[in-house]
Amino acid sequence: IITTYNRKLIVSRAIKSVLNQSQPPYEIIIIDDGSTDGTDTLIKEDYPEIKYYFIENRGISIARNFGIKKSSGNWIAFLDSDDEWLPNKLEIQFKEVSKFSDYKICHTNEIWIRRGKRVNPKLKHQKYGGMIFEKCLPLCVISPSSIIIHRSIFDKYGTFDPDLPVCEDYDLWLRICAFVPVLYIKEPLIVKYGGHADQLS
Repeated sequence: IITTYNRKLIVSRAIKSVLNQSQPPYEIIIIDDGSTDGTDTLIKEDYPEIKYYFIENRGISIARNFGIKKSSGNWIAFLDSDDEWLPNKLEIQFKEVSKFSDYKICHTNEIWIRRGKRVNPKLKHQKYGGMIFEKCLPLCVISPSSIIIHRSIFDKYGTFDPDLPVCEDYDLWLRICAFVPVLYIKEPLIVKYGGHADQLS
């Protein structure tokens, strides 16, 4: 599920990183949260094979939740439209969750790019696996773009809270991680871009 809003100039980078996966996803869903920059034309003309939905601009939580409802697979992955996946992300994650059937949520390490330059995360941004609720309390340590998550988790613990203007992912991870162990892959499998004006972080 790729959510986007007025990112016509960069959304193709995210889309291509999904299309180039060594293990292709069952389906690709784009939720356009009311873009006015011609994103709809770009998607329909350049990526006609992708499921595309245009909705009224109501924020990323409603867009992601709409994508969850429209998806048909048991495992769901998210990709913010300003990030990208490395080519073997899904293959590695699905190999790992197939080894450890008790895990219903998996996240990975990441590469950070800020204003065109690679930066190193600080110690406080270190990521973990297992029962990580206490590790999640000081700050959000799970990136939505790195997640694969089983649909049953949403059924039990809910989805993204549309009343939160930011940190909607942080809220959800806390609700989940209080009860559910998380599988963590130390290898960086996404590139997370920052420093642009419309970044929500």
